[in-house]
Amino acid sequence: MLLQAALNGDRTRAEHLAVPLTAADLARDAAACVAEGAGAIHLHPRDRRGEESLRATVVDAVVAEVREACRVPVGVSTGAWIEPDLDRRVSLVRAWRAPDYASVNVSEPGAPRIMEALLAAGVGIEAGVWSVPDAQRLADSGYADRVTRVLVEPVDAPAATAVATVAAIHDALDALGIGAPRLQHGDGAAAWVLIADAVARGIDTRVGLEDTVNAPDGVRAAGNAALVAAARALGAG
Repeated sequence: MLLQAALNGDRTRAEHLAVPLTAADLARDAAACVAEGAGAIHLHPRDRRGEESLRATVVDAVVAEVREACRVPVGVSTGAWIEPDLDRRVSLVRAWRAPDYASVNVSEPGAPRIMEALLAAGVGIEAGVWSVPDAQRLADSGYADRVTRVLVEPVDAPAATAVATVAAIHDALDALGIGAPRLQHGDGAAAWVLIADAVARGIDTRVGLEDTVNAPDGVRAAGNAALVAAARALGAG
């Protein structure tokens, strides 16, 4: 099973002082996470102003520096909030060369165009499936058999219902014949619930400050490496 470390997302240091923002911060954290057992990295590159960016000059430079430090695959996000204009987002993604893979939220308008752009750039696809309808959207996209993995990731799912939600998603993916490897994770209160469920299912999972700032016991974590260590202690990876 793969354990991926999700280093920052759109979090700020107002949410946790250890959130890595610069390339140097991300490289340091990535290396520390790999030392604790992570086998892949997911990150959101920031420009000099500290804002998320899809520009190739930012993305390629950050990914290259991080991968040099950690020596495992490094992926990024294509989230529509980073660049709302679809045509521009497609153009920016097509210019990438460094990422090993990138996540695509299949619920976002134009997701198939982003997938096409990633493949044209030689970048793998992580298809983000948030719900049962998203499973159908992935099947309808024409790219379900070309993705690196499917991210089963119900956003903002309540902890009490998160396992039932992912079970329905897995059933839908199975019924549609989508056989790509799956990485399951959650955020907030559901983060550790879904990591434990992923371990029980024997599938890939992820952890990091993008998803939660707390350890399994609810105490604030020191940072990404501590979260990876905690996930490993639960059997992840």
